[in-house]
Amino acid sequence: MYKLCVYIPESHLEEVKQALFGTGAGRIGDYDSCCFQVPGTGQFRPLEGSQPFIGQTGEVERVSEYRVEMVCADHLVDAALAAMREAHPYEEPAFDLWKLDDRCN
Repeated sequence: MYKLCVYIPESHLEEVKQALFGTGAGRIGDYDSCCFQVPGTGQFRPLEGSQPFIGQTGEVERVSEYRVEMVCADHLVDAALAAMREAHPYEEPAFDLWKLDDRCN
């Protein structure tokens, strides 16, 4: 089992979550569509050669985003990451993926 944490701009929150849930991510026992989300502010500066969804090359941008966390079974991780990247508007989505101890299952 893994835990996925991804930062999503508010404008695409539900779209990215639904893409992840569609792969089976966010399932805990007899429950699906499970996640935790908290609002915050993301910051980045697009560098030369980037194609930012938001912001201008060379300028620091601050965006209202949500940190979304959910579990994902081992055999679903590749599909979940592909779906997240497909639905996410950013050229380089920020995310973390942690392997959970077997005692967490």
